Amino acid sequence: MTTNDVPQYPADLFTDDALAEPYEHYRAIRDAGPVVWLPAHDVYAVGRHRDVGAVLDDATTFCSGQGVGLNDFINEGGRGTTLMSDGDDHRAMRAVISPPLTPRAVAALRPAAQAIADALVDALLDRGQVDAVTDLAAVLPATWIPDLLGWPADGRDHLLDWAGATFDGLGPLNDRAAAAGGAILEMLGFAHELAASDLPRDSMAAGILAAAERGEIAHDRCPMAIVDYLGPSLDTTISGIGNAIWLFATNPREWERLRADPGRVRHAFNEALRVESPISCFTRVTTTDAAVDGVTIPAGSRVLVSFASANRDERRWTDPERFDITREVADQVAFGHGEHACVGMGLARLEGAAILSALVTRVDRIELAGPPVRKLNNLIRSFASLPVTLRPA
Repeated sequence: MTTNDVPQYPADLFTDDALAEPYEHYRAIRDAGPVVWLPAHDVYAVGRHRDVGAVLDDATTFCSGQGVGLNDFINEGGRGTTLMSDGDDHRAMRAVISPPLTPRAVAALRPAAQAIADALVDALLDRGQVDAVTDLAAVLPATWIPDLLGWPADGRDHLLDWAGATFDGLGPLNDRAAAAGGAILEMLGFAHELAASDLPRDSMAAGILAAAERGEIAHDRCPMAIVDYLGPSLDTTISGIGNAIWLFATNPREWERLRADPGRVRHAFNEALRVESPISCFTRVTTTDAAVDGVTIPAGSRVLVSFASANRDERRWTDPERFDITREVADQVAFGHGEHACVGMGLARLEGAAILSALVTRVDRIELAGPPVRKLNNLIRSFASLPVTLRPA
């Protein structure tokens, strides 16, 4: 099959306008067919929920080891992370970084996260108007998580910039990706320094070095394993929390429903992740001719897999643009699915639930206090600023 045999969608999905308002593009791709050719990016695209799930379920046919970005530079430079590895290599890396992120390990962190979130919201209520990004969404990921990971204090000023640059770098070679190059190199240098340092004994990063000493991974793989913790632990979580607060501010009825039933906090955060997915997409490469819903994609093709599109697929959910905290969303794919699902999703959900739990018991209404400002990133959908007023309960 050639690209002439599948429908084409000509738009560049990574312009400022498309990143700010992506959903009509996603709808057009879904409506065009199960597989669509994007000539602006030289990739096939899969955007329907069922098809995205099928691709993510088949890590052998749709591999990650040739990179998950949209340019050769990042795909080559990221080899060796769990994000960009396959098979036994992927499983070995995942086994090293996952012990602190198991459900049991994450559950043990819940009291500490909740205490920080509660104290944070108590302090913010005295101010009334706050920035929901810098004052709320970013606090746990930018302060508490680096403590868990074992990052030295003198390297933390750059963490958010490095994380954002990582996701910009995973896009096509546009201005954002080009501008990210320096920060990505700084992050890699920092990871190499950490891998050669004495880290806090019980930290997550120290666990990587200990695994190398036990022979579970080679020592030269430690920096890339550290990068696995670094980027995804920050921007995606900040995005998810910020987006959730925006959704509740613009859907006050859903906030009332959550206040009436605070036990739905985790479910509500899952719905927020569906409606405003933090990561728009990753790519895969076909290792053989691959069939997706009756369409054959040739071997060696790069395929854009759109999580954000799948999560708004009308074929899966009725009125998918509507934010509804009672909706059944167990199979939303904001954190991926299958063998390469985000290893830190439990920790991200813990942070989101902690902030929402602190808010729902203390705040009667969340109101926009000014126009939100989008933070345009090639892959992350988030806000740079989200001014809100917190009305005490």
